[in-house]
Amino acid sequence: MILTRLFLIRHAIVEPSARLTMYGDMDVPLCTVALAAEQVAHAWLAERLPRPARWFCTPLARTRSTAAAIFAGGYPEQRLTELPDMREQNLGRWQGLTHEEFTALLRDPPHPFWPHSAEERPPGGESVSDVVKRVGPVLEDLVDKYPGESLVIVAHGGSIRAALAHACGFTPYQALQFSVRNLSLTRLENLSGQWRVGAVNEEPPGLGVLH
Repeated sequence: MILTRLFLIRHAIVEPSARLTMYGDMDVPLCTVALAAEQVAHAWLAERLPRPARWFCTPLARTRSTAAAIFAGGYPEQRLTELPDMREQNLGRWQGLTHEEFTALLRDPPHPFWPHSAEERPPGGESVSDVVKRVGPVLEDLVDKYPGESLVIVAHGGSIRAALAHACGFTPYQALQFSVRNLSLTRLENLSGQWRVGAVNEEPPGLGVLH
């Protein structure tokens, strides 16, 4: 029996002006004030994460910057391999709109815990179902390439929920019912081809109220 463990971390909180918009997979920076204030959380993650481990991020700078903060918190610095298909949901022509502008364009009632329904696809963008379809093969490929290893992936709220949907066979609607806070840790395990969930949304100490 081969056990492969995946440790998924949602990136730190982004800067204030981005939070006023639907930024999706735009490459927005982290909030420098929050980064400075949340060093306890970075240190907790540095202690909590396995050693040795392979480290991954997405092409969006906020994941690489979050990994750098964890390294500064005490985890030995690692080479980061990018996983493009673990990026955040692309919101197409909705990206960059204010929340008010975006809400006026919705076709369907929004999900109770997400700005739009799980199945609505933004013009030129992705639905949550689309994200699940691209994230699932990434997880399976990682397990095939690195059997028996520990893998740390700094990713996004959307792609982490998609990973849960893939691992557990949840519908996209059900996946959106999970809370995945910034800097939280979600653990998935693959035992010889079968997925199980170790934990969801483990919250480190020292998080700010905006998460």
